[in-house]
Amino acid sequence: MGFISEFKEFAVKGNVMDLAVGVIIGGAFGKIIDSVINDLVMPIVAGIVGQPDFSNMYYAFKDTPVGTSLADAKKLGPVFAYGNFITVLINFILLALVIFMMVKAMNKMKKAEAAAEPAGPSSTDVLLMEIRDALKK
Repeated sequence: MGFISEFKEFAVKGNVMDLAVGVIIGGAFGKIIDSVINDLVMPIVAGIVGQPDFSNMYYAFKDTPVGTSLADAKKLGPVFAYGNFITVLINFILLALVIFMMVKAMNKMKKAEAAAEPAGPSSTDVLLMEIRDALKK
């Protein structure tokens, strides 16, 4: 089997296509979650904490004037920029929670679907019942 035909067989398998669709939808879904976090959640968290923008939270290892932006503080010397990490961490936790809830709902729907469909006799059982009925006659 040649390299190209082997690659073609690999690329058109159902799992690879499902993965590609999942990655594309996941990227779009990530943008939705980013918007939810940046536009809805972070203002609430900032209202509780008292600072509206976590991206400028940092600890400077050298003396920097109070109120210096993170970009300017990095120019002055090394900084420990933990604010952006907090934003990304909240983003991850919310994304994981939403994905968990979606998977949980899908599993619940699958269980309900499986319970709703009573298992009928298999084709072999149907054939055997027909043979039985024919022998009785």
